Amino acid sequence: LLNVTKNEFAKLTRILDTVDETHAKFAPVGEVSILDVVLHRAHWAQLFLGWVRDGRAGIDVQTPDTGYKWNQLKAYNATLRQRYAGTGWIEAREQLLTAHANLMAFLTAETHATLSTPHLHPWMNDWTIGRWGEASGASHYRSASKYVRKMLKVQVA
Repeated sequence: LLNVTKNEFAKLTRILDTVDETHAKFAPVGEVSILDVVLHRAHWAQLFLGWVRDGRAGIDVQTPDTGYKWNQLKAYNATLRQRYAGTGWIEAREQLLTAHANLMAFLTAETHATLSTPHLHPWMNDWTIGRWGEASGASHYRSASKYVRKMLKVQVA
């Protein structure tokens, strides 16, 4: 899990290093910008870490977030875009880097047993913490890389 997360982040970083602020903010009608995607990935990694922290503290965790259900992700993600509107490219990259560092620190500190045991907290459903971490890290990085490549091709065409 550590290696996959590290490798997928490295791939994403290589692509993002080729993007300037103008290209990062470009969004065709009906699409989100590269900047939005980067902020989204940073947010979700930190959100996952908050679920774990709060769950361990005995706090009732509402996933995906307070006031939202999983079938309301489009609306939730739209509120995220509004919340982060005005965030610059450099700050977005820093947020992603911080979220990734926090995620890696968490994954490094956890035991295999903790990462692979289902139902440690009520919010987890049938997924393990490791699976949630993969979804919030490596899987999100992989899909972000794909989206960034797509948006860069659209901008060049």
